[in-house]
Amino acid sequence: MLVPTCKFDSHTAGLIMDKDIQTKVHNSISAIDKEQYNAIVDPQNPFLEYEFVEALEKSGCVGPRTTWNPRYIVLEEGGKIVGALTSYIRLDSYGEYIFDWEWARAFESSGLSYYPKMVVAIPFTPATGVRILVHPEYSFEECAEYLVKRLIDVSIEENCSSIHFLFLTDKEKGFLENMGFLTRKTHQYHWKNKGYKSFDDFLCDMRSGRKKQIRKERKYLQESGLEIKIVEKDEITEEHMDAIWEFYMDTHSRKWGSAYLNREFFDLMYENFRHRIVLVMAKDGNIWVGGTFNIVKNESLFGRYWGAAYNYKNLHFECCFYKLIDYSIDRGVQVFEAGAQGEHKFLRGFGAVPTYSSHYIFHEGASTAIEDYLRGETEYTDNLIKQYNRQSPLKYLYGK
Repeated sequence: MLVPTCKFDSHTAGLIMDKDIQTKVHNSISAIDKEQYNAIVDPQNPFLEYEFVEALEKSGCVGPRTTWNPRYIVLEEGGKIVGALTSYIRLDSYGEYIFDWEWARAFESSGLSYYPKMVVAIPFTPATGVRILVHPEYSFEECAEYLVKRLIDVSIEENCSSIHFLFLTDKEKGFLENMGFLTRKTHQYHWKNKGYKSFDDFLCDMRSGRKKQIRKERKYLQESGLEIKIVEKDEITEEHMDAIWEFYMDTHSRKWGSAYLNREFFDLMYENFRHRIVLVMAKDGNIWVGGTFNIVKNESLFGRYWGAAYNYKNLHFECCFYKLIDYSIDRGVQVFEAGAQGEHKFLRGFGAVPTYSSHYIFHEGASTAIEDYLRGETEYTDNLIKQYNRQSPLKYLYGK
């Protein structure tokens, strides 16, 4: 069995721990102090905030009766939380958005077990963000080393085949590479704020053909008689959440079958996380007919769930992209991630960007085979991102 080792000098910027150091493992977020935990969460990413993680647990979307079995690893110095990892023992790969089904099949065909595996990720959420939480006053490398080493021990104890960090940051990717993890590169489409003052200002960055098309799409909706508006934070009512729930369920029933999230999760979001929610709601007369559920934190906006009761032309583009670009410009949002996949994003001003995951495979032969596979996949992904952006409707990417 391969076991990761550190290859870096841990004496870096930040406080070095020299007191009572402990790493603890909890099966429930309720065992962790909320105030201390939230104090170390990434200021740009909301999905590891205590209230969001707690809602997944309390609603039963993750937990013992699911294929997402939590293991919260907490690093404490003198009783103070200075670092944390949110990981899950997985029995399948649904809801991860980094697709490793071929790896699982290769394990099986070789007489090996791919599941259980250990995953450090936000369930059902393909959004990039910090995965290794460290108090800002402490050395990231030193705290991360403690946390990852404990994660390795827990993974071995639980008979996991592998460890997977999904949608992590470039800094974390480099750190884990130094511990022997393999890097996988995929891609998404993100909108970036170039200091725009208005939507028309943004359109000035678009090539003429796409600019005309976007104006045409928005004009059609403006003349349709639909009322489309942003509703956020305390403006949100139970009526709005009822409509969003119906849209979410309709989308999942038509596209994917059973939904990952349940009504209780949405109710808990309304009760405890409303200050992060941004809805785009479309109304025809007195009836809500479509909308999106989005999450904002500081300079980052994340599009999550879309649905509509009827098929209105261009409504998807308005609710999922244009209205939220308006919102981003108005509120100073710098990056808007509209979710996984979807070349229709690319055509509407979202540039192709790399996303990363880090993987450690304990079986040496399997690790070597996956490393070889990733080498070719990375070259393909690099070329794909370049090709997309060379043809981008965004002038600052086109041809480069």
